[in-house]
Amino acid sequence: MGTPIEMPTLTTEQWQRMLTYGTPQQTDVGDYVFRSGDASYDLILVASGEVEVVRDSLGWVDEAVIAAMGPRSFVGELGLLNGQGAFLSARVTQPGTVYRVSRAELRRLMAEDDDLCDIVLHTLWARREHLRRGPAALTLKLVGAGSSPELMSLRRFAERLDLVYSAYEVTPDDREYFAHHDFAAEDLPVAFIQGEPMVRATPGLVADRLGLSYQGVADTVVDLVVVGAGPAGLAAAIYGASEGLSTVLLDAVAPGGQAATTSRIENFLGFPFGVSGEDLIGQASLQALKFGVRVYAPCEAVDLTPVGDDLLDITLTDGRVIRARSAIVTSGAAYRRLPLDRWSDFEGAGIYYAATQLELRQVLESPVVVVGGANSAGQASLYLAANGCPVRLVVRGNDLGGRMSSYLVDRLLEDPRVEVHTGSHIVGLSGTDALAGVRIDSVGDVDARGLFCFIGADPATSWLSALDRDHDGFLRTGADISAMGMQWRKLGREPLPFETSLPRVFAAGDVRRGSMKRVAAAVGEGSSAVASVHRALAG
Repeated sequence: MGTPIEMPTLTTEQWQRMLTYGTPQQTDVGDYVFRSGDASYDLILVASGEVEVVRDSLGWVDEAVIAAMGPRSFVGELGLLNGQGAFLSARVTQPGTVYRVSRAELRRLMAEDDDLCDIVLHTLWARREHLRRGPAALTLKLVGAGSSPELMSLRRFAERLDLVYSAYEVTPDDREYFAHHDFAAEDLPVAFIQGEPMVRATPGLVADRLGLSYQGVADTVVDLVVVGAGPAGLAAAIYGASEGLSTVLLDAVAPGGQAATTSRIENFLGFPFGVSGEDLIGQASLQALKFGVRVYAPCEAVDLTPVGDDLLDITLTDGRVIRARSAIVTSGAAYRRLPLDRWSDFEGAGIYYAATQLELRQVLESPVVVVGGANSAGQASLYLAANGCPVRLVVRGNDLGGRMSSYLVDRLLEDPRVEVHTGSHIVGLSGTDALAGVRIDSVGDVDARGLFCFIGADPATSWLSALDRDHDGFLRTGADISAMGMQWRKLGREPLPFETSLPRVFAAGDVRRGSMKRVAAAVGEGSSAVASVHRALAG
């Protein structure tokens, strides 16, 4: 028998309403209502009998029963909403009747019945949290060298997409481990998916196998494509989908953007005790699924082209094309790097652009260096120090408060675990396979297991050659756009707020010229841009 799992409490009236969305099916003992690996499967309502949820045997471990579901319960988890294939099996242990609710009908239920929507969403989210702590986590097992940027990339992808997974670190010279497997050290990282190894795994390959990559239907036109899943993109997608637009959200890495790299946001409205970027993005991603946003990651756009007078083609790196009636560009910015020898060697192996639990596990209470003079650098320093790391904060300017909020400055100066070096620069890196030390011009060589870099970012707009940008690469929008072009004369209107030089293409967040570069502002811009989308689509 499996361990307790989240079970909804449904009244008779709620249960009867829920049954109306399903199709009845009689079952016998031993029947499978879905199996692991199924690309498409249904939410299963158990009217009578019993269905047990099973993690199949994986070659090195026997099957495990996760839970048994009796009458007036339902079988399913969060993957039903994000398009992920089934990673568990469900088989009948007592004969009876089940009702199959297809993904399309589940979407309809969540759109039509707020009461049932809240119950289903809460249950599926709670189950995902339960599953990641138990035997289900072995259905996606990531194996790699602990210091490798490739394993870090896979783990970041899995955590940002809230996948159920486990990770195992192995050293390349662990001969005993490789002797028991059909791959070698040069094949790392390896992703075991349902027990089958994928050598030299990447987030893109794993996403394809799990059913999370874009699989659009030919000739399908969506109302809105949002490119970039940071705070601005998530807000745009949520508002678009909640207001009836068929919405696709793309991100080259995974939902979160730079906000997901922030250990603590203390000035975001409604969170008096602060909120981590991970938690904020996690809740926003769940909200996007609630409203039916189709989220694809990693999924990178490389071109945007108008088609006729009222359509757009967004081309992906693999050549697939999404056709849309409108687009909002929220692709954010790319992290800046210091011009130092061996910088690329240590990225993901000591050099990080985020300070979250994932990065914290890599430095293990060791001395670290943080570079940057804005709020993100200050928050990272305090977070790392609070978790046992002696921190040196390196600031190029002479005034710590020049670009940093005063409440952070006060905390940093009072924290004995943080040593601040103003008017200083990092001038060298040292280490073999991983970062071991940093040279600061005002101090000299210091030990550093991690270097956390927060020196700003450049707008990710190089793929948007058709759009008007300023000399720094930021997209011009609204009143900054001259409306003298032929496309505007044909439309008989001025560019709308947040609209770029190409009609029905909008921009919000860090990528837009004049944006405030704050999480709250990005959320406001993303949601406000949707109002302009509606006006543009209405003609």
